[in-house]
Amino acid sequence: MVLLDGKKTANDIKDEITVSVNEMIARGEKVPHLAAVLVGSDGASLTYVGSKVRACERVGFNSTLVELPETTTEEDLLKTIQGLNKNNDIDGFIVQLPLPKHIDEQKVLNAVNPNKDVDGFHPENFGRMALEMESFIPATPYGILQLLERYQVETKGKHTVVIGRSHIVGRPMSILMSQKGPAGNSTVTLTHSYTKNLSEITKQADIIIVALGIPEFLKAGMVKDGVVIVDVGISRVPDNTKPRGYAIKGDVAFDEVSKKSSFITPVPGGVGPMTIAMLLKNTLIARKRNT
Repeated sequence: MVLLDGKKTANDIKDEITVSVNEMIARGEKVPHLAAVLVGSDGASLTYVGSKVRACERVGFNSTLVELPETTTEEDLLKTIQGLNKNNDIDGFIVQLPLPKHIDEQKVLNAVNPNKDVDGFHPENFGRMALEMESFIPATPYGILQLLERYQVETKGKHTVVIGRSHIVGRPMSILMSQKGPAGNSTVTLTHSYTKNLSEITKQADIIIVALGIPEFLKAGMVKDGVVIVDVGISRVPDNTKPRGYAIKGDVAFDEVSKKSSFITPVPGGVGPMTIAMLLKNTLIARKRNT
């Protein structure tokens, strides 16, 4: 069993980005600038945004954090986004999700300039991705592709089962894994909450990508020997034996499934670090496009 080490791979990618930034500086060019918009004070969102800001510092990017109160109106948020769209110094920006319930999330994402949409959530980027045109690929799926490619996991002609159909992970993964490319050319089955006999399908899979948000959902009895496992889930599960009172679990019962796997991502330290690395990669791409 080989561990798909997202932490190490993400650091390798950050090192590569740092080299590109240093070359820009040596040529007297503007370094990439990533902005993040945070509405409210959700604990998890604060943590995620903080890690993104630190990652920018690590590779030499400029970063801007726009913090808005929970009571911010949809109209004011849209004005903030328009300001970022027009700011030529900002190469790319993200709107941290989830947003407060009184704000239409899709309306906000649609307002982002597709050329600055480094999260890859805008319908124009999603459509271009589906058509295999140049676009920003959502950071988590992009990170998964990089893990599979860099570990030379064979995907051509394999049967990939994706569990979960969110627009952020499941659906784009189902498209990307079927496309031509180093981590593609597989036959894809997209499963979800209405799929019948799920375990019968997963037992046939060569590659399983799980993005459900249900701790330890995938058990050893649901997979065949030699399977490749990509676990996107991350949940806090109460555990009084831990100093913080909880343990971090993925969507896969790691201890039992890893014994049958040829490759598997750990949680934490698998897909999570790759997401931030690919957000930086998208920002670098945006900067190069804006020259």
